Amino acid sequence: MKSKDLRNVVLLKYENGDRPSKIFHDLAGAISLRTIWRWIKMIKDTGAIDLSTPPGRTRTARTTGNIKKVKQRIMRRKRSSGRKIARDLAVSQTSVRRILHEDLGLFPYKIIKEPAITEIQKEQRMKFVNWVKNNFNNDDIKRWLFSDEKLFDFDGVYNVQNDRIWAANRQEADAKGGIKKKHKLPTKVMVWLGACRNGLTTPVILDNGTVNHEKYIEQVLPVALKCGNEMMGSD
Repeated sequence: MKSKDLRNVVLLKYENGDRPSKIFHDLAGAISLRTIWRWIKMIKDTGAIDLSTPPGRTRTARTTGNIKKVKQRIMRRKRSSGRKIARDLAVSQTSVRRILHEDLGLFPYKIIKEPAITEIQKEQRMKFVNWVKNNFNNDDIKRWLFSDEKLFDFDGVYNVQNDRIWAANRQEADAKGGIKKKHKLPTKVMVWLGACRNGLTTPVILDNGTVNHEKYIEQVLPVALKCGNEMMGSD
């Protein structure tokens, strides 16, 4: 049904005494309930539904030209921020945000880090998954111990985006711990930890360099065996 036909139907049904909710229900969602309310207001004010001019005040920033410029900017520079786009186009950040969200249907997403693996490695992993699926059942998997190692440094970590110090000025913020000092060559340790459906193993701290097979056999495997037997049984 065309827009003009819809307007005629809404006008006729309203003149027959139908309420907006009933009109919306009868039209099966062809137009929104908000639009029906707006059209009825026009009928009350002017006696007709006049769509010759768009509702609301005239746009000054979200013009067709600016929408096109923002779209072209995003296509050229995929990492452009709304703040930079607003500065370059001399419009407000709010207008740019509305152009991106409402006019272009775009939303910001953080870049995700993932291991750089080759197609061959992906294929090998898929083969392993299928092998596990075909050769083991749920009871077998319940007795598996998964493990991993992680390198930590004594400087610790902090989130540049979310960690904030509330203060009246920079000097006060610094006095409250607003400075995170980083050493050029911080001391690092390797930590091993195992996990199964029944819990976690005792962590193993390997503080003398990287993990080789000898260190793994001497320091890690005894802990894995002991904790695994305690959590899953030794049979």
